[in-house]
Amino acid sequence: MKKLITAIMIFSFCFAFSLYAKTYRISVNQFVEHPALDAVLKGFQDSLKDQNVEVDYKVHNAQANMGTASQIAQQILGEDPDLILAIATPTAQACAQKLKKAPTKMQRTLLFTAVTDPVSAGLVKSWEKPGKNITGVSDMLPVTKHMNMLQTFFPGGLKKLGVIYNAGEANSKVLVKMIKAEGKKQGFRVVEATASKSSEVYQAAKSLVGRADAVYIPTDNTVVSALESAVKVGMENDLPIFAADVDSVPRGAVAAMGFDYYKHGYQTGFMAKKILEGADPAMTPVETQDELLLHLNLKSAREMGINVPQSLIDEADKIVK
Repeated sequence: MKKLITAIMIFSFCFAFSLYAKTYRISVNQFVEHPALDAVLKGFQDSLKDQNVEVDYKVHNAQANMGTASQIAQQILGEDPDLILAIATPTAQACAQKLKKAPTKMQRTLLFTAVTDPVSAGLVKSWEKPGKNITGVSDMLPVTKHMNMLQTFFPGGLKKLGVIYNAGEANSKVLVKMIKAEGKKQGFRVVEATASKSSEVYQAAKSLVGRADAVYIPTDNTVVSALESAVKVGMENDLPIFAADVDSVPRGAVAAMGFDYYKHGYQTGFMAKKILEGADPAMTPVETQDELLLHLNLKSAREMGINVPQSLIDEADKIVK
């Protein structure tokens, strides 16, 4: 009898240990390499590590190509992961489309991050009740606060704001629509310039010279991946370049009021753990990040011919001199 009890105890211990030591498989589909999205992935991985979640990652990068994003999504189904992480709207849409057509046995939970408007992108039914095997964390921008910040640089009032974006990115179209609506309220006009790939960003920026008082770059993955091209135009033509993400400031943007994308990814990691432990994604509300940071680049401001208001310098979280 004692031997039987001992055997049961050993079995129970081993079983419990095996559960604790489970290693999850997570496949990642990232749209493009640039500091903000790279920070999201790093934050996500650090978050799960800090939560003592063992993970075997397969990380893929679509290099800003929608065709490649779709191919990766198909490949991921064959990897049979416990969870799929899509970083940015285009890759989330690609993964969602493949999952929709996949056999039941291949269905997996899709967790998105750095997606602006998951409803408009067709990923979820609503923010509160996603309704599918898809949920995640949105980086929807507080556009009014961004535009208010830009206005402080123009004491006489901003009249024409250039916006560079990829018209093929659903998140960018949503943001441009919001910026236009805000422009009507604040009295400025939006001048659009589009770039379908990173190599077109320089020419898009050039097209705004003489037509805009400043240029704003939203969280558009295509444009942000080639930010230096727009910055070059700004410095050559005294055309200040502003951005929506703070990681663009050390790369040359004059200012940005945005999220810490590392924290964005870290927050996504907490949602991932909940889902891996059994939470229903269909009933797990889409989350947002509330904390905003103000970063300034005084050197870029000087080279682009614009003064930085002292009020912004006083409240900045980080200043590049």
